[in-house]
Amino acid sequence: MTLLKPYLVRAIYEWIVDNDQTPYLLVDATITGCYVPEAFVENGQIVLNLRPEAIDALNLGNQEIAFSARFGGKPTDIFIPISAVLAMYAKENGKGMVFDPEEDVHNQPDPPPKKPQLRVVK
Repeated sequence: MTLLKPYLVRAIYEWIVDNDQTPYLLVDATITGCYVPEAFVENGQIVLNLRPEAIDALNLGNQEIAFSARFGGKPTDIFIPISAVLAMYAKENGKGMVFDPEEDVHNQPDPPPKKPQLRVVK
């Protein structure tokens, strides 16, 4: 079964934008494959403003979130694995959702079973 988190992130993002609020994404910047501007990371986390006017080419995919934004006036490509997403909420009132990082660990697909190997024992 696919992860629920990317569907919830998309729904909450749309709900926040539809209500003229500012969507903020809290990210665990220590997760492998997470590309965010290190200068803005505090205590291993970063809060990103996803307001449509602040970003370009937003992709809220099932495995990752990607977009371009300016940080300190410099255009930057951002890539965030879904497992790095900790929360999506509205800046103005804090309404949104905090995600359980353990959900990503427990919902990973099981590896295919290994084929049995027989040996001759004498």
